[in-house]
Amino acid sequence: MPMKPVTDASAWTGAELQADRSWEYVLTDAHRAELDAALTRVKAQGQGIPAVTKDAFPLPVLGAICAKVGEDLRDGRGFALLRRFPVEGYDNDDIALMYWGLCSHIGTGLTQNGEGGFIHYVTDGALRPSQGKRGVGFPKESKLHVDLMDIVTLLCVRQAPDDPPSRVASSTTIFNRVLAERPDDMARLFEGFEWGRMDENGDGETPASGYKVPFFSEKNGQVSCQYNRSWIRNGDLQYGREMTPVDSDLLDFVDSIADEVRLDLPFHTGDVQFCSNYTVLHGRAAHAVVPEEERKRILMRIWLDRPDFREFADEAIVRYGNGRHGQLGWTAEDMRAGRNETPRPRRADGAIQL
Repeated sequence: MPMKPVTDASAWTGAELQADRSWEYVLTDAHRAELDAALTRVKAQGQGIPAVTKDAFPLPVLGAICAKVGEDLRDGRGFALLRRFPVEGYDNDDIALMYWGLCSHIGTGLTQNGEGGFIHYVTDGALRPSQGKRGVGFPKESKLHVDLMDIVTLLCVRQAPDDPPSRVASSTTIFNRVLAERPDDMARLFEGFEWGRMDENGDGETPASGYKVPFFSEKNGQVSCQYNRSWIRNGDLQYGREMTPVDSDLLDFVDSIADEVRLDLPFHTGDVQFCSNYTVLHGRAAHAVVPEEERKRILMRIWLDRPDFREFADEAIVRYGNGRHGQLGWTAEDMRAGRNETPRPRRADGAIQL
């Protein structure tokens, strides 16, 4: 268990990101034209999601920005934002296909809901897919958390009328603050918590992980964070228990740090955010309920894995322990081969067998 602060680029505060906006990329008309041309090409070839690959979706100039974003996520701040992605004038299918093509230059897309979908619509409207007990897309506040694969990316198709800000925070900075202010609690966070599976476990799979997923873990100087309070709470519910007051106080403390060091940023139509799920927490403010379908907030979400992303204390648990159950976490190749039709092989402790 490391007992010294992390000083690499993944440790930042919201104020520091406001002062240095090198994490923000604005697409030019030429970049947007590349996306449109690549869209036309794959549609002419009859290709769709998830068959479209990086090679099938060429981005001669924009591809260099995608490479830089990938480096930012792996070795930098763990967060990047693209603005002016083409949305206006395209239907949802074409937007999703361009978004998927863009993301194919950064990582490998994975399924992320009970329908085995590669594009998840984050909305409380008619486009919301099957998602078990997850509260994704509802108007209430989304507390800062991680998602389940290496990278989470969100594209704003239509924002809610009252324009709630998006939020990100460095989990590395949270690590440093806990270490400085409550070092005796680090052992509990390195021990971790069981996570529930939100009723999306497959046949023969347990409704909770059955093993503890470390909140913080470390390998060769790289500290990774896995924190989603809703999934941890669901883990307790599977056993009919409540979180202990000591653990609840500790997570309240973590949440207070996250809120203190976070960045609030506008998230508008055509904005695309990328977060490393090991060094960045993400969330958003609440927004008012919108009854009209045509005015409801719509985001598209893609989950990505990226080869050689970082080192893990136990890859089966830290990297794969939360998002590999039921129809979650399958690649396009897995789906074509029918691997999603049978439960994954598992170790004696319940973690997947690598």
